[in-house]
Amino acid sequence: MKRRLTRRSLIQNGLFATGGVAVSLASGARVFSQETTQPVATWISTTEKSPWQERKIASPGWRWDTLDVMLRRSETAQTVDGFGGCFNELGWTSLNALATEDRDAVLREMFAPGVGANFTICRMPVGANDFSRDWYSYDETAGDLALEHFSIANDLETLVPFIKGAQKYNPGLRFWASPWSPPSWMKKNRHYAEAMSRPGAPANGLRAEQVGREGEDFFIQEEPYFRAYAKYFGRFVDEYRKQGISIGMVMPQNEFNSAQPFPSCTWTPQGLAKFLRHLGPEMDRRKVELFFGTLERGDVKLLSDVMSDPAAETWIHGVGVQWAGKGAVGEIHRKFPALKIYQSEQECGDGTNSWAYASYCWELMKHYFRGGANAYMYWNLSLQEGGESRWGWKQNSLVTVDMQTKKYRWNHEYYVLKHVSHFVMPRAKRLQAEGTADDTLGFVNPDGTVVVVMRNEAGFERPVRVTVDGRSVVCVMEPDSLNTMLIDKA
Repeated sequence: MKRRLTRRSLIQNGLFATGGVAVSLASGARVFSQETTQPVATWISTTEKSPWQERKIASPGWRWDTLDVMLRRSETAQTVDGFGGCFNELGWTSLNALATEDRDAVLREMFAPGVGANFTICRMPVGANDFSRDWYSYDETAGDLALEHFSIANDLETLVPFIKGAQKYNPGLRFWASPWSPPSWMKKNRHYAEAMSRPGAPANGLRAEQVGREGEDFFIQEEPYFRAYAKYFGRFVDEYRKQGISIGMVMPQNEFNSAQPFPSCTWTPQGLAKFLRHLGPEMDRRKVELFFGTLERGDVKLLSDVMSDPAAETWIHGVGVQWAGKGAVGEIHRKFPALKIYQSEQECGDGTNSWAYASYCWELMKHYFRGGANAYMYWNLSLQEGGESRWGWKQNSLVTVDMQTKKYRWNHEYYVLKHVSHFVMPRAKRLQAEGTADDTLGFVNPDGTVVVVMRNEAGFERPVRVTVDGRSVVCVMEPDSLNTMLIDKA
């Protein structure tokens, strides 16, 4: 998508530049710069009550409380692959309750290039996850090592139409996948879960003797099972390709340290390394990349132990990190600079979708990108009111659907993510930002435009001077706001 903001494009979009000021014809607001050679800029602000507003407040003079942020296009860090969310079943069942035109409007806003969130790379489960309708795998026939009963019939009802709905608006959408649990008969406890149901939550049928623990391999550690499970991944990739959905990367296990009351499977690094020796070649034959993860512990040794196995390490191109794994992001980037880092699942909240939690999500995004992350994934694209899973866990989502009225609303976290993903294009590079406005992320797009995202957490407005390669623009951030400035190349 063309991002250069020429004088002609400003006029076409209701803006014009004159005399050191860019003025919005629609709102009368403006961006002021004391320089006559200031860059052309657009400024978007979100507050709790007013999301995604163009608020270009004039600031013609110096003020003692002016913050500053300075960036240079030449001082770059990691490359950004993209942004996205996860396709899960409860996302589809909630959106599918809407009228067709409303569902299409949501998918267009999320996926159509240049429209809204600009999602370019998304996650999907291999079989059931914690926000599926219930437990299932693609082959629950015990002992079927030949996978004669493999079928994605369940996904044809939910995930496939969900993904195709997104592809309608972005045919180039990229996908990666991970399982929450292998088929139950491939596990030592012969059950999809490894923890008892939470009090008040629907029962999962697990018995006390079937409970798993962190630091144990609950996948059966035998060669025939490793071979069959690698082929299971291969069949998954093949069957989805038949549906026109090409999966470009897989991770071997979601949260491999966590014994959960929903689909889960604990592994040790050593057990994962044994499996990766089989999974790597199986994926390589299909030109599918393999990442390590997802890692949900802040312990780099969990990755290092696998990377020390040459037969496993050779297949690993990156690592997925989520939840407490955020504590290891910076060290992973320093210790394994050749590995890409995907923030694989933003922390999910409690179903209230509050502004306070959205502010925390900005802190998460800032932490991951400053730590070296190359991609950022939200979790639930959509949920019904309350956000409760089959296993009794309430979570946040980008969209909430009222199943009674058949109406939907965008939540605060959508706008937080959009403040970055709408402007930062694939192959952008993060910029090193300096100055007193340190609650900031900066990026330079492939076309040379610069994206500066800033949070004003204060309960009062703050002026800020943004300087890129020596050319400055000054604007005033509203109280308790998130702000994005897109600055033209020249």
